[in-house]
Formats: sequence, C-alpha cells, structure tokens
Amino acid sequence: MRAVGVDLGERRIGLALCDAAGRVVTPYEVVQRSGDRARDRRAIAELVAEAEAEVVVVGVPYSLDGSVGPAARRALAEVERLREVLPVPVETYDERLTTVTAHRSLRETDLSGPARRRVVDQVAAAVLLQGWLDSRAAQEDSTE
Repeated sequence: MRAVGVDLGERRIGLALCDAAGRVVTPYEVVQRSGDRARDRRAIAELVAEAEAEVVVVGVPYSLDGSVGPAARRALAEVERLREVLPVPVETYDERLTTVTAHRSLRETDLSGPARRRVVDQVAAAVLLQGWLDSRAAQEDSTE
C-alpha cells in the first residue's frame, strides 16, 4: 500500500513516502507554509497524486497524557480540510515525540544545525508513517 505521511508544522509540512509494499519509508519533501492553508493543502494534494498514494497518514500531536490540546485540535481541523480535497482516505496517527525522535536521529549525522532544521520535518513524517505501518502490521499479525 502506497502511503504518504504528513507532519503538520506551523512553518513547514514534512512529507514521507513508503514503497508499494508498505514496508520501507523514505523522507520525501518539506512544504514551506505559504500563509494560505488552502494553497498548502493543494500542494499536499499534488504530491499525493504524484506519489500515486492510496492513503494519507497525518500525525496528531496529542498531549503527553493523551488528551487533545490546542496543537492536536489544529491538526484535527486540518485533517478534516484535507479529507475534503484529497481523493484518498486520510487517517490520523498519534505523533507524540516523533519530532524528538527525528531530532535525535539527525544529531547522529554530520548535518549542521541549519541543515537538520531543513529536513527534520520530513524525517518526523517518516517516523510517524513507519509507526503507522508497524502498528497496522502488528494488528494484521494478531488477527491471523
């Protein structure tokens, strides 16, 4: 299943793709926020079409206690808008700590601080998409 992972940020939107088998996730692109949310959603829609995705997975930054705070409410509202413009299902995934994980993994590389900041959103999207794929695989294994 070809999927696109989306990490919604205030300034940037990170995107990641998985292979057709739904096993390998790759950081793909960062969309700079334009100030026009409808334009940003169109940019995501173009990338989803280009990737021939069958599903889009959007990270929702729930609070550490699992509650829906202001950031999660904004993400969920954006998910509803994406569902209106995308021709594929849009699912959500709990993305708590994905950006932290992305920062940690990037610190282990030789990238400078500015270079890390340019790619951290797409790496966070990859982390959340891999988590979503792994949770689906675990569910399928438990039903067999």
